[in-house]
Amino acid sequence: MKEKESAEKTFSCRSEEELEEERKLEQRLSRIRRKIVVLSGKGGVGKSTVAVNLAVALMKSGKRVGLLDVDIHGPSIPTMLGLEQESVQGSEGEIFPVALGNLKILSMGFFLADRDDAVIWRGPMKMGVIKQFLKDVAWGDLDYLIVDSPPGTGDEPLSVIQLLGKVDGAVIVTTPQKVAAVDVRKSISFCRRLGVPVIGVIENMSGFACPHCGKVTPVLSSGGGREIARDMKVPFLGAIPMDPKIVESGDRGLAFIDAFADAPAAESMREIISRVEAADGGGGSPVEGEKTAKEDGKMRVAIPLADGRLAMHFGHCERFAIIDVDVKGKKILMREDVNAPPHEPGLLPRWLGERGAELIIAGGMGSRAQGLFAERGIRVMTGAPADTPEKVVHAWLDGTLVQGENVCDH
Repeated sequence: MKEKESAEKTFSCRSEEELEEERKLEQRLSRIRRKIVVLSGKGGVGKSTVAVNLAVALMKSGKRVGLLDVDIHGPSIPTMLGLEQESVQGSEGEIFPVALGNLKILSMGFFLADRDDAVIWRGPMKMGVIKQFLKDVAWGDLDYLIVDSPPGTGDEPLSVIQLLGKVDGAVIVTTPQKVAAVDVRKSISFCRRLGVPVIGVIENMSGFACPHCGKVTPVLSSGGGREIARDMKVPFLGAIPMDPKIVESGDRGLAFIDAFADAPAAESMREIISRVEAADGGGGSPVEGEKTAKEDGKMRVAIPLADGRLAMHFGHCERFAIIDVDVKGKKILMREDVNAPPHEPGLLPRWLGERGAELIIAGGMGSRAQGLFAERGIRVMTGAPADTPEKVVHAWLDGTLVQGENVCDH
């Protein structure tokens, strides 16, 4: 009772202006189907290159895509897409992103009078402008919003993840050497602490692709990204070799995957991007070399139950529906209802993992529990409606499952 009174008091203390900002932010974000953050614990690993090529490839495949550059101090997206001379327009409190075909782009670089200007801001100012980028920008209806974050686990990535609310996944970029791999592991831990699913790890600059014959030579050490993925129990999305054309395309303001589509590195990028797309619907991307639901067409889904319907509070349920599905055929193969074990801290992730669960669909789940499931390689979807398990699973298989607020995100 005291906790409820405290929460109501806190809610009532917020100004009408703050409440209106929250409503506006929620309204904007509700029109974006998937939100993917590109992260790295280390600078100079090619994170922006991955973000640009991922966004352009998705746009070329017919998706409605937004690309948000939240690197306040070193925005590079305008240069990489040849948009350095562009500036944003606004009307009646709205900011209109720069358009490149069906790709909508926003970056701090568009607001600088001189590209050599330095942005010297502390945390609260950066939080404010990132909030404005999400709340006041007319993104419209998007299939994907790709967020390019600066390196590390500081203000910008923390702010954008908190403001986005539900993040569908993070793509982690590293280079092979140990000094980068150590920092990248911290990015995965960062995601787990915040309850963000890790779509997978990309190893960039993995070998050198000869510009003449296309042969890839391991001039640097390789396998660092794969090792991180194996140790941290997250998917390995693939490796991208070094190619002089990647630098050339960035300097010319072109997306490499589009300008040099026949290059070996472009083929590697396409394979990686296909794995990111395969993570749609919460099923995760396949770990290279392992048999997964995406390969054999089958997956095991667990749904907490209350009175025969999906329970809104995951930790309070008494039973689970364990459902085997044919992902490719979009059909349910088998359902078994089982009693939940005693509610002990940390028990459910282990218990459901032992029963082969690969995906949890729930109404609400705390960030700590989501992190424990992520450590076991089990995907989590929250905000699902209190419907029958069959209806929930069929909606997920059809791509029509509407996810609302995580009702117990703590």
